[in-house]
Amino acid sequence: MRTFLSAILALTIGLFAPQLAMADGAGVFSANCAACHAAGGNLVNPERTLSQADLSSFLANYNSDHEAAIAAQVTSGKNAMPSFDGVLTPSEISEVAAYVESMSSKGWS
Repeated sequence: MRTFLSAILALTIGLFAPQLAMADGAGVFSANCAACHAAGGNLVNPERTLSQADLSSFLANYNSDHEAAIAAQVTSGKNAMPSFDGVLTPSEISEVAAYVESMSSKGWS
């Protein structure tokens, strides 16, 4: 019975983990990114939004690994965007990258 319950718990966590990460990513985005990137825009440089087309044009390796490219940008920063290395944990960076990718694929709607 214990093994059965452990298997059910693992399956449940596996099914809902992406939604939980997305919820966490939304919170991280809201607290750390939305001031400049509300609704996927860019208040500092309006030509560099978080749309898929813009991400594809200015993030290295975006076309081969969307989330990794976003995470690299968040971690290291570039130009006017500050680095969040040491500000956010690696888990938070992964969560916000997944959130940004999900929202950009939906056109931020």
